[in-house]
Amino acid sequence: MMKLDGIVAFVATAEAGSISAASRRLGLAKSVVSERLAELERTLGARLIQRTTRKLSLTENGETFLPRAQRILREANEAAAELAARSGKLAGPLRLSAPVSFGVLHLSQALCRFLTEHPEIELTLDLDDRFVDPAADGYDAVLRHGAVADNRLIARRLATSRRQLVASPIYLEKAGVPRSLPELQQHRAILYANRAGDWRFRSGDDGWLVIRPKAALRINNGLVMRDTALAGLGIALLPSYFTYEHIAAGSLVVLDVGADAEGAELFLAYARDHGAAAKIRALADSLKQSFGDQPYWEV
Repeated sequence: MMKLDGIVAFVATAEAGSISAASRRLGLAKSVVSERLAELERTLGARLIQRTTRKLSLTENGETFLPRAQRILREANEAAAELAARSGKLAGPLRLSAPVSFGVLHLSQALCRFLTEHPEIELTLDLDDRFVDPAADGYDAVLRHGAVADNRLIARRLATSRRQLVASPIYLEKAGVPRSLPELQQHRAILYANRAGDWRFRSGDDGWLVIRPKAALRINNGLVMRDTALAGLGIALLPSYFTYEHIAAGSLVVLDVGADAEGAELFLAYARDHGAAAKIRALADSLKQSFGDQPYWEV
């Protein structure tokens, strides 16, 4: 008889691209994952994965079996979630991805509250600044700062966040304070590397104006951007959840250039047909309560 844990091991290996990555995802030893894969192949009487010293790939049988295996797991998860919801309990694994900086600054206490409310949920949190696809990367849900345009996903809004131009008094004393968008364009900028460097500002009824400042630094981490702004390297355009404490303390100054920067919102996104939707909705509700109707970083 085909065992479910073998299917889990196969799907995780196929999606992660290696047995090592699958073992980390599942929290199991590599030997256990390999043993379950081998048992599944013996049960099916077919080789599913071609293993070499350098890479792992699916055989033709593996390619055929993978979508069916994914559907089996999805339906099993949906059934378990439905039964748990009927009993009023939320239990079992939940895998979440979030940006590194936001996770470090704001997720610890919020997730502790959620796990206290639902102690039978086994949460795994991966902090990663790359663009994560929950459908393809094996996550139940991902936290995103910005619009979710993928129609395969459901996006639950968690909070709003302003994006503000900030600089240290040290930099402004040296380089001057920009009072307009043309003046801003002449300054040194600390830019986010995972997104186009353009800065967009609302300009009355004319729509958006795009500013392309000279880069003093490009970096893919918001905390490093904030810290280099504090050190006086240049001007940064950052969400308020990075800077609100430093603005209150006076170590960062908000700049007024006569136009508001494009804002952003925080979303929890997950696949439309996901079997753990009840757990994800509960997580979204708990995070919204922790952040507040008006998020504490905007007060």
